[in-house]
Amino acid sequence: MKNRPTIGLLYPGYSAEDDYPALEQRLDGAVRLPLVHTSVGEDAHRVDALLDLGSAPRLAEGAKALSQYEPDAVMWACTSGSFVFGWDGAHEQVDGIAAELDVPVSSTSIAFADAIAHLGLTKVAVAASYPEDVATHFVDFMRKGGTDVLTMRSNGIITAAEVGTLGKDAVVSMIHAADVPEAEAVLVPDTAMHSLAWLDDLEEAAGKVVLTANQVTVWKGLDLIGDVPPLDGLGTLFRR
Repeated sequence: MKNRPTIGLLYPGYSAEDDYPALEQRLDGAVRLPLVHTSVGEDAHRVDALLDLGSAPRLAEGAKALSQYEPDAVMWACTSGSFVFGWDGAHEQVDGIAAELDVPVSSTSIAFADAIAHLGLTKVAVAASYPEDVATHFVDFMRKGGTDVLTMRSNGIITAAEVGTLGKDAVVSMIHAADVPEAEAVLVPDTAMHSLAWLDDLEEAAGKVVLTANQVTVWKGLDLIGDVPPLDGLGTLFRR
């Protein structure tokens, strides 16, 4: 791994993208996180809109713009725009981006499955911002990857823009509403939701591992190019 690994981010639209430069600043440049906004047809947590959001032409356009940063690895920093394609489709999606850039590529949905495996967990609860029909696609995706989803709580939020306005207390409330004692972790799958400044607080409130979309995105980007360094303030995932 380079002294300053560069993880390129393809991020749809505008909602919680400021999580990433804020983290880069907190880490004093130890990791570079250049970000390109991919185009959005309609900001809606609706399956047809999400299939368009994650379409190959939109991602190829973003990848072309991201190439100027010479990333070591790239993350499609979007959960819903990857899991709606299903397990096989999500992997084909990142393979297409990798063919454009000739670097390792993954996505937030795949990162959730890989983070759970890395931590040796099997039973989780899901605190989803999405409407129930969209959230069910995430549950199906995780189960296809071998995770036992014990419970899922949908919060019915239609737009990424609205999710981006949620503060820490609202996220904690979502986690508590979804959690069950048997769950080893709570998953919070939406890169439109801020979380990177709150991870230790979220885990303290939950009393267990919490995995958020922006957290697993950064972790997987680093994992693609080498051993992930321990980083303070980013939850259990970055301490193990």
